[in-house]
Amino acid sequence: MPTSTLVLKDGTKLQGKSFGADIAAEGEVVFNTGMMGYPESFTDPSYRGQILVLTYPLIGNYGVPNPKYFESSQIQIKGLIVSEYSENYSHWQAKKSLKEWLKENRIPAITGIDTRALTQLLRSHGTMLGKILPKPIAKITKQDLDPNTFTDPNKTNLVAEVSIKKPILYKRGNKKIIAVDCGMKNNILRSLLSRDLTVLKTPWDYDFMEARENGRLSQDAKDPSFKDFDGIFLSNGPGDPAVLTHLHEIIKKAFALKKPIFGICLGNQILALASGAKTYKLKFGHRAQNQPVQDIDPKSKNKGHCYITSQNHGFAISEKTLPKTWIPWLKNLNDNTNEGIRHTKLPFFSCQFHPEAAPGPTDTNHFFDRFVEML
Repeated sequence: MPTSTLVLKDGTKLQGKSFGADIAAEGEVVFNTGMMGYPESFTDPSYRGQILVLTYPLIGNYGVPNPKYFESSQIQIKGLIVSEYSENYSHWQAKKSLKEWLKENRIPAITGIDTRALTQLLRSHGTMLGKILPKPIAKITKQDLDPNTFTDPNKTNLVAEVSIKKPILYKRGNKKIIAVDCGMKNNILRSLLSRDLTVLKTPWDYDFMEARENGRLSQDAKDPSFKDFDGIFLSNGPGDPAVLTHLHEIIKKAFALKKPIFGICLGNQILALASGAKTYKLKFGHRAQNQPVQDIDPKSKNKGHCYITSQNHGFAISEKTLPKTWIPWLKNLNDNTNEGIRHTKLPFFSCQFHPEAAPGPTDTNHFFDRFVEML
């Protein structure tokens, strides 16, 4: 294996062996503490622009399955850092090795890095910008280490990169919803369709409110049966939610309809921003399949209940900025950050984690049923 080096913006240099594409890449370096599910995680659009560090020590031992199990059409991470890559893999669904898959998609990866020490650094310092360079430490230059040469993906509109460009209609039952695609995972769409919902999946900046008012929903969906909708779903996605001001305005207009709205991950933050609240960047984010979340809603029949959740986000809602008509109903038991909000009178609610899992536990899959009941 050729030698590669991970360079962080603070000057840290970590050398290992390349087992992916032997090319350079840059992005925000983040860590995930999950023990499994790397095919789903790598294809999750929420990882757009990020170099992913996996804390579980052995990666690649079950290979890569059929693309039907992926969460998008391509690998979304910019690069991969692991402690030990397994050359040999074994799983009845495996179609190829992780190395083959990464090389095909031109994604660099390094093995032999002390991911425990790297994760401790990211926890104490916070997520950092970094580069994967296909050369040893001895050949790293001053230019490579120049802080001004590191690009911050959160300063760009990453959602625009992963969202669809035109509306797509999925016909099922009589209940119809708008599903705003900010980087929607495939299992979210599967979860909605399996509940017999007709889904009009729209680009992140598609003004479905204007289209509805002008009678153009059916035209844009290329189906005359879709003249109106019963609810709105806001998907997960990458980057800073505050940059999506156009979408904030669309959702503000949608509040007036008083129709059910359900948001997941980035959708949780978009719902908050549309209400007038603020968001902020977490020190190192939540990326795992073992995050404990508690229901703290005093009116909830599940008050006090703890869920184990799958998460992938670097921003959170500032609860103190929520209007009085909104309340926090879920909190993270590791750091007490917000994990979900709801409106006190209208059928609007959201969660910061992934009830559809893929990968991870399905403790909160019933949130989709709650949305359907509201419809």
